[in-house]
Amino acid sequence: MQCEEVTLVLAEVAPVEDAALPLAAARHLDGCLRCQAELSQYRKLLRGLSSLREVQIAPDSTLLDEILENLRPPAPVLKLRRRDRRKAILKGVGAAAATGAAGAFVAVSKLNRSTVAQ
Repeated sequence: MQCEEVTLVLAEVAPVEDAALPLAAARHLDGCLRCQAELSQYRKLLRGLSSLREVQIAPDSTLLDEILENLRPPAPVLKLRRRDRRKAILKGVGAAAATGAAGAFVAVSKLNRSTVAQ
């Protein structure tokens, strides 16, 4: 069994102190210092996490206000009137048309240069 395969088994077995490893994994673990260290790290991490279950920290009195302040949008959203929306749409269409015309002009001028050069 390879270390990568044993590591997957160790993650499942680490929470249970007396859990039985599969035979191939147990044999590998007996001779592999890397996997032994991995199992030790899993168990150390789990002990540390379980000790945090008992810790309770009282939140700061301004915490809720700070959270709500950060959730608010940075600026008010303005609703456009129907006439203003039409203007904005027409300006966008005009800009797109101008861009397309400029692109077509550049393409035609490049084609003309290439035919004149031949």
